[in-house]
Amino acid sequence: MSSQRNPTRQRLITAALELFASQGVTETTTRQISERADVNEVTLFRQFGNKHGLLLAVIEEAAVFTTLGQALVEQANQTSSLHQALNEYAIACLQALERVPEVVRSVVGEAGQYPSENRQALGQGFTQANRYVAEYFQTVIDRGQLHSYLSAERLASLLNGMLLGYAVIEFTSEFHNLWQDRQDFLENLVTLFLHGAVSPAELSSLDSSSLVRVENTAIERIADLPTQVVHSILQRAKQQGLQSYAWVYVLFGAGLSPTEVVRLERSHYIHDAHQQLVQVSQGTVRQVPINQWILGKRYGSYTKNPLTQWLKSRKDPQPALFINEVGSSLSESELRQQWRELTQEFLTPDGRPPTIEQPQQTWCIDMLMRGIRVDDLKILTGWSAEKLQPYVDRAREKAALEQAIRLDQKA
Repeated sequence: MSSQRNPTRQRLITAALELFASQGVTETTTRQISERADVNEVTLFRQFGNKHGLLLAVIEEAAVFTTLGQALVEQANQTSSLHQALNEYAIACLQALERVPEVVRSVVGEAGQYPSENRQALGQGFTQANRYVAEYFQTVIDRGQLHSYLSAERLASLLNGMLLGYAVIEFTSEFHNLWQDRQDFLENLVTLFLHGAVSPAELSSLDSSSLVRVENTAIERIADLPTQVVHSILQRAKQQGLQSYAWVYVLFGAGLSPTEVVRLERSHYIHDAHQQLVQVSQGTVRQVPINQWILGKRYGSYTKNPLTQWLKSRKDPQPALFINEVGSSLSESELRQQWRELTQEFLTPDGRPPTIEQPQQTWCIDMLMRGIRVDDLKILTGWSAEKLQPYVDRAREKAALEQAIRLDQKA
């Protein structure tokens, strides 16, 4: 009997999925599931036999893989850029995994204890998802007239394996130096696939000695925000509330990535009358100062600013620096959604809404304009000189423009 025809069964599956996602499979008991579903525990055993039987039903009936496939088909009809396709899928996949970290930890640590039918269902689910992803990539490759050295199925398999590996490492370890943050991982992952797996079709027939360097379309686009836009965003955040004002202040004042911001804890914030720092534990472990001055305007002092005001208002025991509506640690997907809502009425000079990556770009360029040495900025960002070079070029461009304007004003 399908779960659609049996509301009791559906309630048990829904309750199990919620609990597995929030606390993992091992820590979830059949009694907890029954209580959440408002069903007698005996009914659970009658329907599914045991917890692993219920887990099997969750895997088979939750329609997670089907939903993913449908979303990918819709996306494939909207883009002909493989770079965009790879990046958007990778972000969506990691955001989905970040919503259920306990499930990932459980699968990694407990899969060996699952009955064979559970492992088989997981394998079938992954295979089904992989087919959808392969179809997605094949559509984009065909539309862009690209040549792939790997089949779309193999391309999808490798990409999914790397994304799952990233999630496993992130959810089960801390203070590693494998990548700076999620953005850094994604940039390198997309670059690897673009230049190691595919190429424009017309290049595929050339001898390797005849190949010319293909432009690196995965290089990060540097676009710092205008001063007025930055101050307007901060003002809008202030109007929305203490927490919004605080995390926007950290984005622009410390130049952190969204991934780094949501991983911050209260204990990572260090401040006194002479300085304020955050301890970054994601990616390259380092300390980063939070500037009082942001593009010529002062936002409080080291002891009284948007972040200290937010922390002073907190009454909860949650260690996370930023929290969501239910009091849990704010996730990156939630932060990105709040940014989109906050900035939806603003436009950058190229007519696009500001992205949440642009505060970090703006901070880097502003620090260079203030005179920080590249070697010092490497320490603060954890980036290589190669990655910082576009920022150096942009800072020089801005300096040249400012000098030209000053000369014109003197004329």
